[in-house]
Amino acid sequence: MLRTHTCGELRIDHVGQTVTVCGWLQRSRDKGHMHWIDLRDRYGLTQLIFEEGKTDKALLEKSRLVGREFVLQATGKVIERISKNPNMPTGDIEILVTELEILNPAKLPPFLIEDATDGGDDLRMKYRYLDLRRTPVRQNLQLRHKMAQQTRSYLDGLNFIEVETPVLIKSTPEGARDFVVPSRMNPGEFYALPQSPQTFKQLLMVSGFDRYYQIVKCFRDEDLRADRQPEFTQIDCEMSFITQEDILNTFEGLVRHLFKNVKGMEIGEVSRMTYADAMKNYGSDKPDIRFGMTFVELNDIAKGKGFGVFDDAELVVGICAKGCADYTRKQVDELTEFVKRPQIGAKGLVYARYNTDGSLKSSVDKFYSEEDLKKWAEAFGAEKGDLILILSGEANKTRKALNELRLEMGNRLGLRKPDEYSVHWVVDFPLLEWSEEESRWFAMHHPFTSPKPEDIPLLDTDPGSVRANAYDMVINGVEVGGGSIRIFNRELQAKMFSMLGFSDEEARYQFGFLMEAFEYGAPPHGGIAFGFDRLCSLFGGADSIRDFIAFPKNNAGRDVMIDSPSIISEKQLDELSIKTNVK
Repeated sequence: MLRTHTCGELRIDHVGQTVTVCGWLQRSRDKGHMHWIDLRDRYGLTQLIFEEGKTDKALLEKSRLVGREFVLQATGKVIERISKNPNMPTGDIEILVTELEILNPAKLPPFLIEDATDGGDDLRMKYRYLDLRRTPVRQNLQLRHKMAQQTRSYLDGLNFIEVETPVLIKSTPEGARDFVVPSRMNPGEFYALPQSPQTFKQLLMVSGFDRYYQIVKCFRDEDLRADRQPEFTQIDCEMSFITQEDILNTFEGLVRHLFKNVKGMEIGEVSRMTYADAMKNYGSDKPDIRFGMTFVELNDIAKGKGFGVFDDAELVVGICAKGCADYTRKQVDELTEFVKRPQIGAKGLVYARYNTDGSLKSSVDKFYSEEDLKKWAEAFGAEKGDLILILSGEANKTRKALNELRLEMGNRLGLRKPDEYSVHWVVDFPLLEWSEEESRWFAMHHPFTSPKPEDIPLLDTDPGSVRANAYDMVINGVEVGGGSIRIFNRELQAKMFSMLGFSDEEARYQFGFLMEAFEYGAPPHGGIAFGFDRLCSLFGGADSIRDFIAFPKNNAGRDVMIDSPSIISEKQLDELSIKTNVK
């Protein structure tokens, strides 16, 4: 080894020892008769000192020739620092250097390799290998490592077996777009990269591997945002001979284990709510329940007063913002403009102030008396000093818009603290959703999700009311995991494919292997997949998953560091039997 110690491990009890450390020059300070270098590696920082009268003159001059990010090897004696740094684990000591070797010089980096860097996102993405030297990014990947380690520890302790599934698979029409891979040996035919190992983990259940997991790469060719990448990682799990209750208990246990062993904290009750209640009370199937502001519907008391905006609406619904009655007109106008943004889509905002003197004033006083407004306040459980915010219109769109307003108010009032966690399950999703555009049913989760047993007869009479045996885990308004009890009966699976518009021939072509497997004794089974990148970003208190991935893509799906995707040669295209007009 070129070093005896790392730059993060030397302490006061090492004083007097001769040591060798290696690393990158973080910064240097020259006082003429003294020169200090902070040497950095993955483990921390150690201060090197060169001092006139104690350090060889040639060595002192050599130390002044090195620059930022030079790779150095330093040997010397550990001494106690006169001016200690309590903010550094190695802040009680420094190394009086007797030998210094430049292992590799370095160009001046394009941005500061510091916790608070001066590099913008694009620049840091281009030089990601330099960005990874920064302590915050390195700590994010160390957190990711620990999350994976503790996940394996928990699941291994419950007799789960980790099995790798194929990366080159068959393309399927349901779900997001596939990334496809041309086959040279089978001209005109293509593999797909897996969006999940779904069918393979079900086949493992047929094979008798009753507890499977995999921390697995998955791929989806879809538009990107802060919590989405074209390639991402899942904690993918499946179990046999279980009920939904068994799944919820097992994986609630996993999340408790991760919070305890990674963050050192216990989480409170993991509550459950139905999809119907989530949509009615929060306008979202992944509500953030760290704060209140549940929806209150006002159809019964707000309609019939001559205010056409409410009278003509399918739904009148609002939230109560505690202590916000003193919002200025400018602040209320900002909220109005917020809900009218195209991505939210509300046409306007009605508000009512419950003033501290007990009076009630609204933006629609022309149509509503103070007595009417008192009924509003009673419906919301409002108190003096509160502000009532109301939207109206088509039910689903209005609930979704009010959900965005609720989250915005939560942010403005500081109610969505990243270091506070609320974990809950959402259950009883609809099995199917109707597409007006394509005039057919789609699976809300995927085609292998089992309906609730008691709802199976409704498949023939009222498909839209059939509930799925499905569940999502939500943390702080983020869906971190989802799964279902699976169909394991060939006849029911064939019926499901038929409901989704597959002909018998199409079903056989796409999923004949699975249908046939069900004829050889498939056990009852179910599972779940957690978005590993999302879990890591939540545990790290960040909104974006990119800093928890070593080499992420940008919002255009590009790796700007290696310039990918890129054009391939005509020779390669010819070998793959692909013709293109792209130059």
